[in-house]
Amino acid sequence: MQNILVYCEITEEGSIAEVSLELLSKGRKLAEKQSKELDALIIGTKVENVKEVCAKYGVATVYMASHPGLFPYTTLPHAAIMIYVCKLTNPQIALVGASPVGRDLAPRVASALRCGLTADCTSLVYGDHYDKKTETQYENLLYQIRPAFGGNIIATIINPDTRPQMATVREGVMKNEQAEKPSNPKVISLDVMTIVDPTDFALQIIERHIEPPKVDIKKSNVIIAGGYGVGSKEAFNQLFELAGLLGGEVAASRAAVDAGFVDSDRQVGQTGVTVRPKLYIGFGISGAVQHRAGMDQSAKIISVNPDPNAPLHQIADYSIVAKAGDVIPKMIRFFKANSK
Repeated sequence: MQNILVYCEITEEGSIAEVSLELLSKGRKLAEKQSKELDALIIGTKVENVKEVCAKYGVATVYMASHPGLFPYTTLPHAAIMIYVCKLTNPQIALVGASPVGRDLAPRVASALRCGLTADCTSLVYGDHYDKKTETQYENLLYQIRPAFGGNIIATIINPDTRPQMATVREGVMKNEQAEKPSNPKVISLDVMTIVDPTDFALQIIERHIEPPKVDIKKSNVIIAGGYGVGSKEAFNQLFELAGLLGGEVAASRAAVDAGFVDSDRQVGQTGVTVRPKLYIGFGISGAVQHRAGMDQSAKIISVNPDPNAPLHQIADYSIVAKAGDVIPKMIRFFKANSK
């Protein structure tokens, strides 16, 4: 139980997915605090620059499984390989991105290893725990923190007795920070056909049609977000105008998306995307914990809501107690008058 293992998802372009790079960054920090090593598991074919990329994140060992049947992703062979590597290395912690691939893979691996799994974590830290029933003191457990019960509470989940301590984390939750000093990772090539049963390749993907996302708000430095309090789909057009003046993107709360004010690919929160812009302006958003989980790491937050007790006001750097419909036109006029 000496290492921390990160499953690295591979994109269509043959590179390591952003969420996996974020987990490598977090995994390295967790490993350094316990003087452990960080390992990466790469499963696919024709993966480019694996060693070079992993070196930037301080990876000690890369377990590489390459086979034509491993890309695109299918459940059985990927699960068999990750289970094998976990049994081989007995990691203390195993991290997987909470992408569609990770949400399919992680539960199957956890079930086979008979270990715990916490999904959609928003924070991972070490902590101690005393079990009153067994009078046992546990040290340096992984606190797996996530919203629970519909977002009404923040739960801290621990896995004291089985290993690995396993968690999935969504993209954008952890910072993507490379190591100060690159490592020189050892690459171990896995013999896929001795690990995977040939019947696991029975399912073959003959043809795929992939529609690129219409918008990617995660990369925007300025986000203008609207909630149900904006009032209508027509009122959201003003948010698009304001975002255009500020060089930003428009986002929304789940309530606004459910009301049909804007498309779901702009939803921020626990059931949407996680963002970290330099500026986040929320109009008519109450700020339930589900929404805050997707944007509370923004560098600067401005909240506009007529309710002075709105939760978003509590985490905002600046609060404007007013209706969104009164403030948005004034901001548009101001920026039009003062923008070069």
